[in-house]
Amino acid sequence: MEKKELHYIHSFAEYVDQFIKLLIDYSPKLISALVILFIGLYAIRIINRLVRKIMVKRELDPTLAVFLADSLLWAMRFLLFVTFISKLGIETSSFVAILGAIGLAVGLSLQGSLSNFAGGVLIILFKPFKVGDYIEAQNVAGTVSEIQIFVTKLITANNQTIFVPNGILSNGVITNFSVGKNRRANLLLNISYETNIKTAKDILMQVLENNSKVLKTPSPTVAVNLFSDSHIQLAIRPWSKNTDFGEMCSGVLEECKEAFDKAGIGFQTSLK
Repeated sequence: MEKKELHYIHSFAEYVDQFIKLLIDYSPKLISALVILFIGLYAIRIINRLVRKIMVKRELDPTLAVFLADSLLWAMRFLLFVTFISKLGIETSSFVAILGAIGLAVGLSLQGSLSNFAGGVLIILFKPFKVGDYIEAQNVAGTVSEIQIFVTKLITANNQTIFVPNGILSNGVITNFSVGKNRRANLLLNISYETNIKTAKDILMQVLENNSKVLKTPSPTVAVNLFSDSHIQLAIRPWSKNTDFGEMCSGVLEECKEAFDKAGIGFQTSLK
């Protein structure tokens, strides 16, 4: 056998010996790190289940409960990962610095998404609305179907699905029609100057008193809203339960038309 081949065999044997020695020296750290990893993952799973059960038992808002549970889950996973690599002997300071640089780059490239994320957090924490509420915001209106971290899902009256970014939603004006149990309508009715105002008001009040959807308390009112060049505008302001609002408005308008037809009074209406 040539000297060159013997040299290669000798060098390979040295590398194998060094690798085995390194493996023996490093194995306690590796084994302990793996033990910590597996025990940590198991403990995180148990803690996460326990936290979710506690939130359900305390009847916490479902959206907030999911958000808090997921945030806690990823925070614990991150801490476990840092502990794992630290146990392996890797310097965590440099690792954290790299993560910080990556986080800065990602943050600059995803400013809009981060704005929506922050808006979602604010909505979940301060609860200007909740799932099931009927709201109007950003020139759209609908029932809140789901509050996600980045967007809020609305279902319109004609069953269209609208996704509104949480960033602009949390910074804009939100009208929540479901906060109060009752809601007041503002039905505007125009009558001619030839019509007796008191007679028209008496007819309208009779209509409101006979409508089962109109609440007695707060009591409905009928008042002169304005005088224009061509007509007198009356404001009909009945109250109803939130669930009866649409049906109540339609019923009152229909009954007003029938009552005025019987009295020979012509009119025009609008709804606010």
